[in-house]
Amino acid sequence: MALFSNPPSASVSLRVLARLLAYPDAQLRGDLGDMRQALLSEKAIAAPRLEELNALINGLARGNALDNEAEYVEVFDRGRATSLHLFEHVHGDSRDRGPAMIDLAQTYEKAGLFLGPDEMPDYLPVVLEFVSTQPPKEARAFLGEMAHIFNAIFSALQQRNSPYASVLGALLELSGEKAHPVKIVAEEPLDTSWEEPVVFDGCSVKGQTKPDQPQPIHFVKTDAAKPRASTTATAGAPL
Repeated sequence: MALFSNPPSASVSLRVLARLLAYPDAQLRGDLGDMRQALLSEKAIAAPRLEELNALINGLARGNALDNEAEYVEVFDRGRATSLHLFEHVHGDSRDRGPAMIDLAQTYEKAGLFLGPDEMPDYLPVVLEFVSTQPPKEARAFLGEMAHIFNAIFSALQQRNSPYASVLGALLELSGEKAHPVKIVAEEPLDTSWEEPVVFDGCSVKGQTKPDQPQPIHFVKTDAAKPRASTTATAGAPL
């Protein structure tokens, strides 16, 4: 990670980036003008990335509201590779995720910040709100610890040609890192992975494959001294 002895403050920009990653409802759309001006005023983000962020803001401001909301859900709520819950990328569904959540929430509380009842500590907009309250050097170091996750999400968003990639690109640059390509493993949609199997939809290939098919029953030797014949019969038929 690149070292910066006196990084510039980016607290306002971090809060704007956090808001840009939130669901694009009417309230957010009403704040887009102020958010654009805040990014331009603080000048913490390089000009090329600012142009990309400005394009995202324009798309949210001028595009069809329903289409923008649907796109947000499709991008961030229907795939693990683009999940904004950071521990999804680190711990997945393992038991380590719970203790990590508790530790992160306690980090916020030590800084005097307390989560709302429906907020998860690893949700990226929440993380950025916390980082924005830290001194510039500590903020950059905190972001640097998460840079590999930002880069993975950035790559997944670029693969989808999503304008939201500009937000993750800006975070990488604020952490002192540069984006680089990451191979994204193909994944099945979350809706598919959460589907429950059909109950009693046939047995294994060694048994009854369909309810209306005969099930083979095999008789085997039970006494080596008195061998019995082995045969096959249809379930329910006289033996």
